[in-house]
Amino acid sequence: MAAAQGRLSDGAGGMDDAKEGDGHASRTPQAPLPFRAAVDALKAARLRPQVEIEQVPPPQRLAPFAYALEATVVDGDQDLADGRLVLLHNPAGHDAWHGTFRLVTLVRAELEPEMAADPLLPDVCWSWLTGALQARGLGYGEPSGTVTRASSHYFGGLSARPAASQIEIRASWTPREQLGGAPDTAAHLASWCDLLAQVAGLPPAGPGDASVVTLPQRRDPHSR
Repeated sequence: MAAAQGRLSDGAGGMDDAKEGDGHASRTPQAPLPFRAAVDALKAARLRPQVEIEQVPPPQRLAPFAYALEATVVDGDQDLADGRLVLLHNPAGHDAWHGTFRLVTLVRAELEPEMAADPLLPDVCWSWLTGALQARGLGYGEPSGTVTRASSHYFGGLSARPAASQIEIRASWTPREQLGGAPDTAAHLASWCDLLAQVAGLPPAGPGDASVVTLPQRRDPHSR
């Protein structure tokens, strides 16, 4: 599975330098019931078959309790996009979150060069994130993040490689809590996978989503 690289920001400011740990926060028996319920819902979520997902060690020091997942969008033997989703929980709350839970994500995919040159691309990609949440009727607050596009050009011994362009979405939001104090993390995970599939250029999963615009598949996606 292709792992999403780089640091995650939780949108709270001053927390970008947290290092990954051994996952202790998600395994501690002292985890409060709302966090355990939120994690159980993530584990039980049913996702579209093109999304391969696994648990990974969560970042440390972002919150007292954390749980992390990595996902890859797969089409045959090709990896089209990858990402990471981290669930944070602070029972005491966090001023910047305006809640006790926070979801943090990193999503990446390669692009056709002409698509990468579109000046509206960052706005469109951000609208895909918020649209994926809204399409499932999810309540959320305090969204923040960045959309970055980058181009790589190869020289010398690598000059035979074609230029490559990549889009990267880093974002975080506060999922609204339900009765019992836990958010509907399964639905938030499903909406995140919708975003992954859309960035990867896959067709919409549901018949009612035919109008959704997706990125074209890259010319030479990574083979598995």
